[in-house]
Amino acid sequence: MELIFLGTSAGVPTRSRNVTAILLDLQQPTRSGLWLFDCGEGTQHQLLRTAYHPGKLDKIFITHLHGDHLFGLPGLLCSRSMAGNPNPLTIYGPAGIAEFVETTLRLSGSWTDFPLEVVEITEGELFDDGDFKVSAHPLAHPLECYGYRIEAHDKPGALDAAALIADGVKPGPLFQRLKQGDTVTLEDGREINGQRYLSAPQPGKTLAIFGDTSPCDGALRLAQGVDVMVHEATLEAAMEEKANGRGHSSTRQAAQLARDANAGKLIITHVSSRYDAAGCARLLAECREVFASCELAEDFAQVSV
Repeated sequence: MELIFLGTSAGVPTRSRNVTAILLDLQQPTRSGLWLFDCGEGTQHQLLRTAYHPGKLDKIFITHLHGDHLFGLPGLLCSRSMAGNPNPLTIYGPAGIAEFVETTLRLSGSWTDFPLEVVEITEGELFDDGDFKVSAHPLAHPLECYGYRIEAHDKPGALDAAALIADGVKPGPLFQRLKQGDTVTLEDGREINGQRYLSAPQPGKTLAIFGDTSPCDGALRLAQGVDVMVHEATLEAAMEEKANGRGHSSTRQAAQLARDANAGKLIITHVSSRYDAAGCARLLAECREVFASCELAEDFAQVSV
């Protein structure tokens, strides 16, 4: 999987950072797979500066209904429709997301020419499509807010074709069944168990994308053991009380959570507009004092999961 940060600023855009939006490229050769997490104002403009096309989006996940995470959605939907794209799209978000979409489209005399489903979520598993499982976890913010945990299923182990041939099994359709771990009967009556010729499964990658939040009990469950954790770090540690009072986290708190969750890597984002380049470097340094494997997201940065 590949994360592409389309916006990394908190609250308002700056000259170098747009408001929140994160693209996830599932990189699955057998299926479409572009997911968007939040859609702040100007997200479709940010997409135009990448190699990704909004017509290939099939899911949008909204963490909460604050404008810096949502105001780009109507424009993106309308542009996608005006482009004549017929592919279906599903939007997930807290209670009120359906009313927001329906009202903005109705009042602006707009519509979508593609199948659009809006799912209002609660805590728990949202779906498991056989390739990926996605669950929603409530966070601590003035509005109802969620983080999303994305878990790729384990990939089957590779088939040892050379060993099979050495054991007298001819290449052909049976190899496909053996690759699935089945037991097959050969023409000479021998039974071959495919499991014996498979390497160990490749563990699926896991990813946690947080919405805005102050520290809360559910955060550890959301982030536990993930390969990559994306978390806000709106303010520096010295302003922790102010951050928490507005439903946000400090650098130190984001890093502590990554450490306690045993995450593989922490990506901090949603940076207050008060920080220039030097200030952002200071935020990153504060995180790395607690959790060394940390990066600060910039607009258009790409991170492999």
